[in-house]
Amino acid sequence: MLKKTKIVATVGPSTTEKETLLKMIQEGVNVFRINFSHGTYDDHIAAVKKIKEADVELGTHTAILADLQGPKIRIGAMPDEGLLLSNGDEFVLTNSEKKRTKLSAFISYKGLPADVQKGEKILLDDGKIVLETVHTDKKTTITTKVIAGGLLYSRKGVNLPDTVISTSSLTEKDKADLEVALNNNVDWVGFSFVRNAREIIELRHLITQHGGNAKIIAKIEKPEAVENLEAIIEESDAIMVARGDLGVEIPLEKVPLLQKKIVTHSRQLAKPVIIATQMMESMMDNITPNRAEVNDVANAVMDGADAVMLSGETSVGKHPIEVIKIMTRIIKEVEEKFEPLYIHESIPKKNHERFITDSICFNVCRLAQRIDAKGIVTMTHSGYTAFKISSQRPKSDIFVFSSNKKLLETLSLVWGVSTYYYNKTVSTDHTIADIKYLLKESNLVESGDLLINTASIPLKESGKTNMLKLSYID
Repeated sequence: MLKKTKIVATVGPSTTEKETLLKMIQEGVNVFRINFSHGTYDDHIAAVKKIKEADVELGTHTAILADLQGPKIRIGAMPDEGLLLSNGDEFVLTNSEKKRTKLSAFISYKGLPADVQKGEKILLDDGKIVLETVHTDKKTTITTKVIAGGLLYSRKGVNLPDTVISTSSLTEKDKADLEVALNNNVDWVGFSFVRNAREIIELRHLITQHGGNAKIIAKIEKPEAVENLEAIIEESDAIMVARGDLGVEIPLEKVPLLQKKIVTHSRQLAKPVIIATQMMESMMDNITPNRAEVNDVANAVMDGADAVMLSGETSVGKHPIEVIKIMTRIIKEVEEKFEPLYIHESIPKKNHERFITDSICFNVCRLAQRIDAKGIVTMTHSGYTAFKISSQRPKSDIFVFSSNKKLLETLSLVWGVSTYYYNKTVSTDHTIADIKYLLKESNLVESGDLLINTASIPLKESGKTNMLKLSYID
């Protein structure tokens, strides 16, 4: 049984060896995430090189996601043993090392004193410490009162659920990181702390300027992004529900239903969606996950997410291969037993520019359900039919063939899609017969299976799918 829900794994110190990456791909990883919040450019370039080498050895097409840091605000150095903040303490945040006092911390974002307002909450260390703004001089210093204290350690993150930040979500560091990512031919770019659709347009313009064709994943982790959700989904190529910062920036009880809403709306627009953060976090140390984590992964699959993501579990965790094995087992169990996961029809709009292709995709999925087809085969040059067919969640396997290797890597994020390189274009009938033979030789189908092919007639009219053919495997 081919796994339909994809696994995104973050590369880090635990996964620097090519042998580890090879094993992770074999156990179920479809996308590797390069986190530009950590590590050096040399680290990232070496990781990309090893992933591509592993793909060549295995004959796979693993996607690479470059995740930009965005305007992540952090505090500076604290004592090694941490600084104890007690409820009611006056605590100072400053962008100037000269303004430091005993109960103070340096903040990395110089514009924060100008942006924050009296009475607004400031959260430290994923919300473990809560401050309330008492006064700001609008230049260098914010005076706060500790509402919920604790030990504060160096480099912890700052979240601002009440504050509108004036800086762009795309920082100068992000622009430099983006250039490195595009020069290394990544497939997807993760856009952190995106707030509106306009920012995605700006990022796409930058990618085009650099001559890149990487697709954009909008990470939903700010209240402004939730407010502009529909426009952001429309403008982006995929969505990530980044539950770490999101669960701090908005009331945590709102996250589960918001997750379901984002998955549903993204699928309706044929945009892949990733569920991220703390999915199997206990496996950073333990050889097995806790039961709540198992349920979390299973629920993400049942929600219909395209992919589930691992962060520290594979980047710095002790069991990067084992966590992939267990996640794959959970995914397959749900996909085998949970019928509501499948068949979500999307009726094509008659005046839409893609009406013919959309109609083919719609009828392919409906036919596949009625006849219990083993697989749906699509030849694609743009990837459009793969995204569209996948979004309707057919139970049949989706086999995508293309001569565009970069596209095959990109599509590795998409639910239910298996990708194969194919560069022969003699005729439509010849191609269909040849692909059926290749699938049978690879033991992906067997004699008597029903297969549905989509294609363009004539074949050279790439990007204009206008035909479907139903046939048995001989």
